[in-house]
Amino acid sequence: MLTRGARCAYRIVFNSVLRRMDAERAHAFAANVIRMIGGNAILRRLATAVARPDPSLRVRALGLEFPSPFGLAAGFDKNAAMIDGLAAIGFGHVEVGTVTPLAQPGNPRPRMYRIPRDRALINRMGFNNDGAQAAADAVGRRRTDSAIVGVNIGKNKATPAERAVDDYVAAARAVRAVADYLVINVSSPNTPGLRGLQELDALEPILRETKAAAEGVPLLLKIAPDLEDEAIRRICGLVVEVGLDGLIATNTTIAREPLSERARVVEAYGAGGLSGRPLRRRSLEVLEVVRAALPEDCCIISAGGVTDAHDVRERLEAGATLVQGFTAFIYEGPLWAASINRGLVGKR
Repeated sequence: MLTRGARCAYRIVFNSVLRRMDAERAHAFAANVIRMIGGNAILRRLATAVARPDPSLRVRALGLEFPSPFGLAAGFDKNAAMIDGLAAIGFGHVEVGTVTPLAQPGNPRPRMYRIPRDRALINRMGFNNDGAQAAADAVGRRRTDSAIVGVNIGKNKATPAERAVDDYVAAARAVRAVADYLVINVSSPNTPGLRGLQELDALEPILRETKAAAEGVPLLLKIAPDLEDEAIRRICGLVVEVGLDGLIATNTTIAREPLSERARVVEAYGAGGLSGRPLRRRSLEVLEVVRAALPEDCCIISAGGVTDAHDVRERLEAGATLVQGFTAFIYEGPLWAASINRGLVGKR
């Protein structure tokens, strides 16, 4: 009853207030609420009591025990400021970032747009963050020791592609002591030239040297949904050859075909990564390609178009080890993760 009422209240607030705000300002408002929950012991305990995942949902992966297979994808908590609050409201893990070695402001605003009709977002944030050391300090200050935290790392915009490996190594070194796992992000469409690093000749040294810099911390690679299936298979082969611990499929897409109002959206919002429900089909297709190409013990995190417990269960049945979401959080509200966890154990 509490959950249904809270979700109804959120929808009223979203439709009457948040939906009228610029998307990035609305995100900042939500972030402040989540930080407040995480920073207050009473609120944190109350949230945890409502949203704690059922013990039957525990998953062993990457040498860690996740309280639920469902976690929050990178991009929501760029500077690791909300870990305690996000864990309290039911996420089985929180992936922070993307963080870069040096702080950078990202792309000019406006750079995030909601598309409510498609339950989607377009963003061209451009890795805005306070830098890897600031993220490491923030992760180290978290109060919730049980929260599993991944750190997603990228290169600075000003770093030329031929020196990208230096940035991934520097970021990994900065955060490895506090991260439960690391993710190499070469698949965001919002940093010029970044996706070119998915070519095998450029990718191999990044994977090998970042793995060495991680010093035993589990390391995964995040790929784009816009790659051809054969290119995905070749990347999977490199992941196995180098000895990475897993792969995240997928990042946002540059495609606009899945949108119901493609022409209007392209004209109104321009470039950026599309996430949310329109990505669901392609993300599932990529998961199936990846699962067939990787060994059974290789961790696969499926992301893209996940809305409810049915979607999470579908990904798990298709071979995902863990599942992540982000965009639906904006539309469903703060009890979204708790609702998914209940759905996974058949509760209503």
